[in-house]
Parts: sequence; C-alpha cells; structure tokens
Amino acid sequence: MATRQTWQKLYDLLFEEYGFCGCPLKHETAFQLLAAVMLSAQCRDERVNQVTETLFAVAPDARSMAEMPQETVAEIIRPCGLFQTKSANLIAAAKRIMEVYHGDVPDTMEELVTLPGIGRKSANVLLGNAFQKPGFPVDTHVRRVLNRIGAVDVQEPEKIEMTVNSKVAPGLWCNFSHLIIRHGRQVCSAGRPKCGSCVLKDMCKKRGIKKI
Repeated sequence: MATRQTWQKLYDLLFEEYGFCGCPLKHETAFQLLAAVMLSAQCRDERVNQVTETLFAVAPDARSMAEMPQETVAEIIRPCGLFQTKSANLIAAAKRIMEVYHGDVPDTMEELVTLPGIGRKSANVLLGNAFQKPGFPVDTHVRRVLNRIGAVDVQEPEKIEMTVNSKVAPGLWCNFSHLIIRHGRQVCSAGRPKCGSCVLKDMCKKRGIKKI
C-alpha cells in the first residue's frame, strides 16, 4: 500500500499538471447537480450538460421535478440513455426531498444514499461539489488509474475510497478525484494510455503497457 508521502506526491504531480478542476456537470444548485449526476451514468458529461439545459428550464428544483409526469421527463432525458430508470429515480428522489427534507437536498452521506438513484459515488460528488464537504468519488477512471499505477490493488470502489480517505487530507479529496478522472480521460485511457507523456510515469508500476 502506498504511503502518505506517495499519495501526496501523486496529488502534487496531477495538480501541477491540471490545477483545480471544477465539476464538469453544469449546475446552479445542489438539486441540479443531483439530477445531472443521475443522468451521467453511462453518459458523457457533454451530453448531460446539453440535456440538463432543457430539463432545468422546466424542472429546475425538487418541487417542479416532483410534479412532472414521468413520460415528460423520460422524453427530455432520452439522449442520456436508461431514460426510463433515470426519470423514475429523478422524480422519486425529488418527491423524497420534498417530503422528508422540505425541498433541500440533504448534505450527509447517510441521508444522500437514501435517495433513489444515489449511491456512494454520486453522494461523494454532491458532498464535494455542492456542499464543499470532503468526498472522494470513485468512478471507472479513478479505479483504473489507481490500480494501473499501483497505488491500490483492489477493484471495489468503496475499498478504494476508504484507502484514499485514510491516506489523503480530506480537503484534497474532491479535487483529487477530479484530477484522476481528468488524467484518466486525457492520458491514462483504458485502451491506449499515453505513457510517454504521463506525469506519473516515474511512479507507475505498469509503465509502457498497451492495455489493461
């Protein structure tokens, strides 16, 4: 397992390369981020941002979303895929937020994961980006990059999250996840990683691989 010093070096190298990375999902409120995160499952952020522009014009908050017919929401979000499941979760989450939290998205992990369609990854996105609380989302990029360079040797997202949380200062968690995701998309891709131009190449235990 990597030491705290190694984790800090990893963060520093990525930060020097990319700096502060804000959330790529466009939103103005915690509820809008929650909706965008739901739509982002198996969908590119660019497509989500196009769809939410239309969605938020008619349902910008929990109250309006809770009152929307599911077929209307489903048709709007169709380009994001899985539109039946996602529309059902959006409306169910909005109704729970109205009924239990008086219209405000809750700001704790324990409460967030009670919302339909929200797991630990999505909850961590909300904690870090909507509420400025420590949260380390683990997506496929984070899992791939950290395993590839040898920082972790485990596939379960929650175990990766717990490892990072135990080794990295909480104030860095949110941006650290953004940094790794950006690096995974731009350099350390699944099929053809650009190892020659990777800022982590001297730390990587699998440098030069063609594919994992």
